[in-house]
Amino acid sequence: MASVALRNVCKSYGDNVISSDITLDIGEGEFVVFVGPSGCGKSTLLRMIAGLEDITSGELHINGRRMNDIPPAEREVGMVFQSYALYPHLSVAGNMSFGLKLAGVKKEEIDRRVNRVADILQLGHLLSRLPKALSGGQRQRVAIGRTLVAEPQVFLLDEPLSNLDAALRVQMRIEISRLHKRLRRTMIYVTHDQTEAMTLADTIVVLNAGSVAQTGKPLELYHYPANRFVAGFIGSPKMNFLPVKVTAVAIDQVQVELPNGQQVWLPVDSSRVEVGANMSLGIRPEHLLLSSIADVLLEGIVQVVEQLGYETLIHIQIPSIRLDLVYRQNDVVLVNEGAIFAIGLPPERCHLFREDGSACRRLHQEPGV
Repeated sequence: MASVALRNVCKSYGDNVISSDITLDIGEGEFVVFVGPSGCGKSTLLRMIAGLEDITSGELHINGRRMNDIPPAEREVGMVFQSYALYPHLSVAGNMSFGLKLAGVKKEEIDRRVNRVADILQLGHLLSRLPKALSGGQRQRVAIGRTLVAEPQVFLLDEPLSNLDAALRVQMRIEISRLHKRLRRTMIYVTHDQTEAMTLADTIVVLNAGSVAQTGKPLELYHYPANRFVAGFIGSPKMNFLPVKVTAVAIDQVQVELPNGQQVWLPVDSSRVEVGANMSLGIRPEHLLLSSIADVLLEGIVQVVEQLGYETLIHIQIPSIRLDLVYRQNDVVLVNEGAIFAIGLPPERCHLFREDGSACRRLHQEPGV
């Protein structure tokens, strides 16, 4: 196991800045996920750790050793790429052992490592097969095994599941989680899929436009986003946002006026909030309530109903502001498109964001955080 530390790391190509002032501490045996939209710099950051991209400025340390000028082969890191990149003419065993043979490792040691990793990844019965005889999930396991046999201290994975279908992604996600629990190696995983991030990570690093938007545990980011970007990125369907105006401020409370004229007190940090300020109220689709059990109501017209069986997503348009909200409820909800639908806003589940996008800290204590 190894720790990884980045200090003010930047990457640019001329005037084009890819990563800006990245400072992170990744502990031994930790599973960290870099997540963010396409083009945010997450894969570039991973490649700088691997040594496949030069660091423009700043420092990278692995186990306390400065790595900026150390070649990739000497960093004790292993990388799994988005593409399997298996040699089609080599068997599973041949693909897994190829790098060790190039490194001059003795045959007995190669056989020991390949058999051990094949047992971990349940590939023992496939060692003689060629890649064309494998399923997508099996090929991905071979790609992971090829990295594991090198016994790296840090395991880097760059969107390894993006080429798999939905069912295989779920299966491989579970297998990667089990692999981490068994090996306890330091793992850094890049994805744009927030489900992978939420289910795999000990710590999530949300990146936006080359900078760190927020770092924290999955439930911390979900319940206490630091800014509107993180609030809108983490969670599916994404958080609903409503324009509101501040009408009163008290200690640890802010009163806002909703688009329909109703006023509600929100239990949030009231520092740096002024009466008359225009702000955004955020609430997740699953935290909205049916009108029968709420005091603060919004009424709209049902635009689309998504019946998924285990849950229902109802898209509602608020006529006064031409804004769409999504209401989420477990099980089946029978409602017709075009119907009037009222939903409630529980104040303790609401978020409040300033005009610059920063969040007023919620004071409601969520379970598990």
